[in-house]
Amino acid sequence: MSDTRTHNTEDYLRMYKQMVRIRAFEDNANQLYLSAKMPGLTHMYSGQEAVAVGICEALTDEDRITSTHRGHGHCVAKGAEFKAMFCELLGKAEGYCRGKGGSMHIADQSHGNLGANAIVGGSMGIATGAALSAKHLGQDFVTVCFFGDGATAQGLWYEVMNMAALWKLPVIYACENNGYSEYTKTEEIAAGSLTARAEAFGIEAFEVDGQDVLAVNDLTTQLVERCRKGEGPFFIELKTYRYHGHHVGDINRDYYRSKDEEAEWKTVRDPITNFGKWLEDEKILSADELVAINNEIKAEAEAAVEYALNAPYPDTSEVDMHVFAGVDHALDYLGGARG
Repeated sequence: MSDTRTHNTEDYLRMYKQMVRIRAFEDNANQLYLSAKMPGLTHMYSGQEAVAVGICEALTDEDRITSTHRGHGHCVAKGAEFKAMFCELLGKAEGYCRGKGGSMHIADQSHGNLGANAIVGGSMGIATGAALSAKHLGQDFVTVCFFGDGATAQGLWYEVMNMAALWKLPVIYACENNGYSEYTKTEEIAAGSLTARAEAFGIEAFEVDGQDVLAVNDLTTQLVERCRKGEGPFFIELKTYRYHGHHVGDINRDYYRSKDEEAEWKTVRDPITNFGKWLEDEKILSADELVAINNEIKAEAEAAVEYALNAPYPDTSEVDMHVFAGVDHALDYLGGARG
């Protein structure tokens, strides 16, 4: 792990805390499911924390992101609060979408999060449309589209890459290649390299170690700056790994990946452990300080779960509310354009 950018202690501390926050959120979300307190399914982000944090640390609140069905990490990294997140997972009225979106449909427009999407590749068009609006309205925000390696098989990706390249849109397509498309190894379903697919449209493409938060942040910062100068779009393939199964119910994984493989990623290649060791080696944080941070965030997450469990559900009178945004609301959100 190396840092080619100039960071201060606050930057390192924030990135470490954000990764720990994601892991703590996922640990508690998994327990909520296993204890039958959370409705529906959810898809854990544990193991991929350096991707969400490394990218979102390069963005401002005005910059947009779109997320995936495995989207808790992106939401937290872009500024989402524990209480509202857990309320959303539990269908409570204080959730980001008033409990109507659940695990796979969290949005937080106050931090530029245009929403997670349960449809594989479903947010690609939304992200590209947001980037088009930025260019059309002369606004300075950049959009990052998160998706998994399996989504590169969707025809929509090729359509939006074509448009983004033609119109030089300020969008970064961030492919989190965790090695598996549901239960199948990526190399068994994806011919050739993923970066070559983007390059075929004239889009600059990059590969980066998705377990190295500093490497991810370094590259993303450069690409965001270039997007603001009109040099987009870009594609990043981030090599990473999901610690859990495809979803929380996928607990018997021996038939498609080995225990040894999982153990290696969870120990030798764990993004939080490795960044913590680097912070110790660089004398930025001590071992005791790292433990204190983990304990503090663990307690914060547990308190937020307790809060969400006791929070009220939406009133039945809201059943047909928030179904449509309305034209005026949509135009206001895009910058007040009319006509």
